[in-house]
Amino acid sequence: MFQSSEPGFQSSKVTERINAKAFELLERHPEGMHWSDLLSAIQDSDPAFHPKTVNGCIWKLVEHFPDRIYKPSRGLFRLLKYK
Repeated sequence: MFQSSEPGFQSSKVTERINAKAFELLERHPEGMHWSDLLSAIQDSDPAFHPKTVNGCIWKLVEHFPDRIYKPSRGLFRLLKYK
């Protein structure tokens, strides 16, 4: 699904672009981000993203990327490398 970790990576698939933005944001926040903050930041980054699509992508981050993201507590998303 998510293929590149290059900072300027652009994908034509909306979900891939949302996931890439989530990884970018979580990289900048080693302490992790709460769901609501992650949602707002992703939506602010591109108003063309549909809110329900962003919501669905965020909730599936741990399911789709268990080797890269975990939830240390309810609603908090964090990169595994910062565990």
